[in-house]
Amino acid sequence: MQEENYSIFEERETLFVEVILPLSLAKNYLYRVPYELNDSISVGKRVIVQFGKNKIYTALIRHVISTPPELYEAKYILDVVDAFPVVNENQFRFWNWMTSYYMCNEGDVMSAALPSGLKLASETIIVWREDTDLNTHTLSEKEQTVIDFLIKNGKLSLGEISKILGQKTVIPLVKSLLDRELVYLAEEVIEKYKPLLKPFLILNPELSDGYQMGELFKILEKAPKQLDALMAFIQLSKSNPEVGRQELLEYSNCGQGAIKSLIDKDVFLLKKKAVSRLRDYDVDDLLNFKLSGAQEVAFHEVERIFKEKDVALLHGVTASGKTQLYIKLIEDALKNGGQALFLLPEIALTTQIVERIKHYFGEAIGVYHSKFNDFERVEIWNKVLNGTFKVVLGARSAVFLPFNELKIIVVDEEHESSYKQHDPAPRYQARDSAIYLALLHGAKIVLGSATPSLESYYNALTNKYGLVKLQERFSGVELPLHQVVSISDETKRKKMVSYFSSVLIDDITEALEKKEQIILFQNRRGYATILICATCGYAPKCINCDVSLTYHKSSGKLHCHYCGYHQSSINICPACGSVHIEQKGFGTERIEEELMLIFPDITIARLDVDSTRTKNSLQKIITEFQEGKTNILIGTQMVAKGLDFDHVGLIGVINADTLLNYPDFRAFERSYQLLAQVSGRAGRRAKQGKVVIQAYDDDHRIIRQVVTNDYEDMYANEIEERREFNYPPFSRLIFVNLKHKDANVLNRAANQLADVLRQQLGNRILGPEQPLVSRVRNYYLKQIIIKSDKNTAIQKVKTLLKDTILSVNTDSNFKGVIVQIDVDPY
Repeated sequence: MQEENYSIFEERETLFVEVILPLSLAKNYLYRVPYELNDSISVGKRVIVQFGKNKIYTALIRHVISTPPELYEAKYILDVVDAFPVVNENQFRFWNWMTSYYMCNEGDVMSAALPSGLKLASETIIVWREDTDLNTHTLSEKEQTVIDFLIKNGKLSLGEISKILGQKTVIPLVKSLLDRELVYLAEEVIEKYKPLLKPFLILNPELSDGYQMGELFKILEKAPKQLDALMAFIQLSKSNPEVGRQELLEYSNCGQGAIKSLIDKDVFLLKKKAVSRLRDYDVDDLLNFKLSGAQEVAFHEVERIFKEKDVALLHGVTASGKTQLYIKLIEDALKNGGQALFLLPEIALTTQIVERIKHYFGEAIGVYHSKFNDFERVEIWNKVLNGTFKVVLGARSAVFLPFNELKIIVVDEEHESSYKQHDPAPRYQARDSAIYLALLHGAKIVLGSATPSLESYYNALTNKYGLVKLQERFSGVELPLHQVVSISDETKRKKMVSYFSSVLIDDITEALEKKEQIILFQNRRGYATILICATCGYAPKCINCDVSLTYHKSSGKLHCHYCGYHQSSINICPACGSVHIEQKGFGTERIEEELMLIFPDITIARLDVDSTRTKNSLQKIITEFQEGKTNILIGTQMVAKGLDFDHVGLIGVINADTLLNYPDFRAFERSYQLLAQVSGRAGRRAKQGKVVIQAYDDDHRIIRQVVTNDYEDMYANEIEERREFNYPPFSRLIFVNLKHKDANVLNRAANQLADVLRQQLGNRILGPEQPLVSRVRNYYLKQIIIKSDKNTAIQKVKTLLKDTILSVNTDSNFKGVIVQIDVDPY
């Protein structure tokens, strides 16, 4: 019998598979396929392979061939994971383009593209899910052994499970435990997004009996406020059994105390429910809305453009109703059985759009971003692959999903810098990648923004993209009033109170009297930007990075915002012994303290990276502001993106100069975009808001353009400067970033790399130069910039760059030098 099996295998073809490993490798490896697995393999399936001495990985089959490798003996694959391919051919073509364009390796793209649950490796840590009922699952002997060890130890790596069971191939077993939700991956423990939970009141079910309710009325006759609250609740609950605490307060004027008493008496039960962070919309409005006249014109213009071009730029002012246009365009694309991708830059903070589109398209929609644990991300991946999800809303990583029938892509807020991945590789731009993805699928793409990037607007004006303008605000919403205040003038006239002009103080006072809320924007966190000795000029610096430490009063320490290092604050100068230590600059923490002294009786909250470090802190700050418990919210860029509140009447920009005076060719463009975004937080549909911008340079061109909402003027000025100095869109930039722990080794490597490139590319090579921060985490940094005009064959430049970097990497004198390439830095 054994001889028969042997002869059958002898007749079968010897196959090899080229696989992509989730590692940054310059070349893919070939593995041999055991005869018994010949029928199981196909391109796009995952296989288990050994790489190195002891490491086990799940790799993706890229090609199936019959030719063995010439330079090494191929190892056997250990097992095939999938019954069907998890990656399709269009995805592989997309990966190939990304590998070539962004100058990275296929393994880098695979690591970015696949959810962790699809790329298990021996280092992967799995954790026992304590809330699971084991009695409902039938486990094999080996599965039970793993679960017993997990219950005892809490977590295990796949390598440790392999040793426990005495076998190499444990991934199928772990996959089975993951699929049944008995375990989860360790990375799920850190959940970046927390939903906004809003308190709702429901009536205790025991009081549904008429007799019980009658008795309760008798008891509450002695507590008229509580009785009033109960009667108001009964009235409101006719339309919805769950009544918001705030809604009940506004309807009955009963007071917080009466509601608390009814909760304490178990008349009301408190229930928390996840809601949108933004304004609620009536579901009927979502399902039955009609486009306005201006929207109809824009919609038909996009349709006309799509007959000639693949890309349309929708330049719509804030609150012009771009989302409704997106919905109609997606609806049209789905009529013929297609799929749609809707990209959002900050999906965790833009749930308004998510909720609206989920209401409209129902179960056919999937949402893909870091809110979800790995099991959910794998499930979404599979539902896109099999066509269950017709519409996907996602952050930048959603471009990697396995679409089969993609017909339209929407990129909302296309100018946002968060579409660019900075670390690790691939350092891709999701907007630009989405344009290529649409081309692969023969799909159409809409780029939408109130403040488009200069590159996109230039492409539209030069007829590469179609341009559609939507300048009329929906439902007659008015733009907020702007007032610019000169900090210099106010200081001379001695009208500044701390960091606040008399205008801003008066407007805050007036808004508080009207029961309106205020948002104050300062784009720096911490208390003081630096501490400095007034005698000798000494300023404490980070021991790991070439930056001054920022003083945080809440911790009483000096912090590095690059590596996290912190140390105790100083009262005596360690250099000269002077006690004259001054605080220079200010951040959100200082603004908060000063404002508390001016308005001691109001509630103030701060929204920045420091105030949202603890679990649920972001949710708590936003909830309390939404419910009116907080009067003033002070924050960094976090308050500008995605958040919208009904009762905000005033926005204050504490110091606009910090945005404008940044050494980057995109500084003015970004300042305009951010100030326009911040301004958009003010006002409601029923009432016009106000924005106060404080600045030393109060007559700055960008500030004037924000006040007049004149994007075209900003664009005209900026594009001329870009043309004169040959910056994008008139050139292509590639940053070559080098780092090493020895400054001398780094300098020699950077100079050699730049010299070789300069011999071939001449004055297109700038540097090497030290970046603004020249040392981070004990690595010294150097940067070379390749500025290539649009007529240069960029692929030749990239090939030359790759070859030159390879020669540096293989030079023993430059061992340990890390070279990173950033194509189209943003």
